[in-house]
Amino acid sequence: MQYRELGRTGRSVGVIGLGCEHMDQKPYENVKKTIHAAMEGGVNLLDVFMPGREIRENIAKAIAGRRGDVMIQAHIGATDIGQQYDISRDLPTVRRYFEDCLRIFGGYIDFGMIFFVDREEDYQAVFQTGLIEYAQKLKEKGDIGHIGFSSHNPVTAWQVVETGLVETMMFSVNPAFDMYPPGKDILDFFDEGIEVSLFPDPKRAALYTLCEQKGVGVTVMKALGAGKLLSPEHTPFKKPMTVTQCVHYALSRPAAASVLVGCKDPEEVRNALCYLTATDQERDFTPFLTSSGRDFRGSCVYCNHCQPCPAEIDIAAVHRYLDIAKLDENNIPLSIRSHYHGMNNNGNQCVACGNCENRCPFGVPIADNMREAERIFRRADQE
Repeated sequence: MQYRELGRTGRSVGVIGLGCEHMDQKPYENVKKTIHAAMEGGVNLLDVFMPGREIRENIAKAIAGRRGDVMIQAHIGATDIGQQYDISRDLPTVRRYFEDCLRIFGGYIDFGMIFFVDREEDYQAVFQTGLIEYAQKLKEKGDIGHIGFSSHNPVTAWQVVETGLVETMMFSVNPAFDMYPPGKDILDFFDEGIEVSLFPDPKRAALYTLCEQKGVGVTVMKALGAGKLLSPEHTPFKKPMTVTQCVHYALSRPAAASVLVGCKDPEEVRNALCYLTATDQERDFTPFLTSSGRDFRGSCVYCNHCQPCPAEIDIAAVHRYLDIAKLDENNIPLSIRSHYHGMNNNGNQCVACGNCENRCPFGVPIADNMREAERIFRRADQE
């Protein structure tokens, strides 16, 4: 397993995590085998947004004696009052469900995620009521380790990140969603014919960069687009993607730490873990961007086709730090400046040989960007 720091939480999570939704209403033995297969592969993050008591108890039973080997991401406001996955902002109801979840998992949840903050009314119902204060009290008491939230909407998610009150975000990330028409509800992707835009959605790209700037770690849901990206009948691209390509795309986004792949059995777990041993060619997602007719020209998608660099610069990393710096050149976080200067080789070492630009599928002016990164970060150090 490969591990990444999850934002500013100080916690390291496996790049492959386990979304537990598909084990709901499955027999305990199935749940146990699936979770044990994940743990044997080094998975240490489980998402348990499902509100039902039986699935939560089955998961808790499966990790009994090994609770310290995994981190639980559970959701504040997920209920099943209508015998389905419901969202509640009624504080007594929220408390009843989440505190039962706490009891089931031994009195501690690693990441308490405010559930489904997608619209302005969701934002107001969380941050202009007592719900956010409830989450803060849970953290103060030590019942949860960190406050996070889940969302599918980049505009609302931006608002939440800007509050400074959250440390993690669970967000829907895949190339089709990132090209979904701005202003449309991403959940329509599952109910209607798939329509993607001619251009990447700049709000989604900016959100990922903002999260890295603010130290908000991203755990990824919907990386496979509910399976549509894997389906020859339903993919919006010329051919279906593989699980490995979907995972690699998500992990290439700024701030992304763990892709929570939904698995219903050990075989699906092992299929997801194949990402760890996949070749660069097997991971390559760029054909789906270059052949889709979408205009990515001039934008670094952090795909590493530019490598190897004769000056041994991690070109994608420099671009990530540059994109963060350009959000606010007058207020670049010290952590980002330290990461840039801490690289063995950064923009200052670029010799403008042009090899990287010849290999880039998107026509990124890499040499110019290396010089711009050096200028921006050096100026920040002098101020």
